[in-house]
Amino acid sequence: MSTQPFNQPRPPMNFETRGMRLNSTRRTVVNYFVTGLSILATIVVLIPLLAILFYLIYKGASSLNLNFFTHIPAPVGEEGGGMANSIVGSGIILTLASLMGIPIGIAAGVYVAEFGQGTLLANAIRFTADVLNGVPSIVMGISVYSLIVMPQKHFSAFAGGVALAIMMVPTITRTTEEMLATVPHAIREAALGLGVPKWRTVLSVSLRTASPGIITGCMLAFARVAGETAPLLFTALGNQFWSIRLNEPIAALPLQIFVYANSPYDEWHRLAWAGALVLIVLIMVSVTLVRIFANRGALKGGS
Repeated sequence: MSTQPFNQPRPPMNFETRGMRLNSTRRTVVNYFVTGLSILATIVVLIPLLAILFYLIYKGASSLNLNFFTHIPAPVGEEGGGMANSIVGSGIILTLASLMGIPIGIAAGVYVAEFGQGTLLANAIRFTADVLNGVPSIVMGISVYSLIVMPQKHFSAFAGGVALAIMMVPTITRTTEEMLATVPHAIREAALGLGVPKWRTVLSVSLRTASPGIITGCMLAFARVAGETAPLLFTALGNQFWSIRLNEPIAALPLQIFVYANSPYDEWHRLAWAGALVLIVLIMVSVTLVRIFANRGALKGGS
């Protein structure tokens, strides 16, 4: 048992221990400060989004009824009507755009990240994707109008799908490339070391590992084009009646909202708010469903 008295003074703290404590305190303060800034930035971003959503609910929810989802627009001067043809038309155009844009975008991103590293073609694809990301949507619409609408001499749902697909490709390409770059090379080397061909390694290992990020990029591209109006003015044009043929003008929610919002009728203004609310909700539901299936592994090849 120690014979030292309990009231013996402690030895003075050396400079090294004091410096470690000060450094730990400084790191803690910086950590809390940066965390607070991150939370504040998140709140600043969410406030406008929530304000827009609640304002749409306030202005458009009262105009939603069964007729809105089952009837076509009423003639000028008459009350009632709906946007059933526009909802279906938007679904058709977005489906066409996704079927064309997503495979091309993923394929381009895979080539740039896996097969064409350092080549002139890969650099050209990367540069083109960056340029297309900054091109205004109306320019896309005019380009497709010149390439497809004018030779065919009529507007069509197909032309609208092509315009939106071109807008989706750059975002998907760059996202796919960046996500594949995060896959560790050791995983690829392990597959190649077992004698797996490179194309099989890319499909079964690299793409599966990076699939959550690639799916997120596809959702961002889809959400970006879902509300576009300018490209559809030059391609799909719009239609006041039912039309599901791909070689004919077709209605779309953004187009109908644009027409109603610019009209002098209060009834059409009311329907425009309702259409904007439905468009936002449809985008949110689509993105949420894809996210749910991705988390469950349905889109990642899981069992």
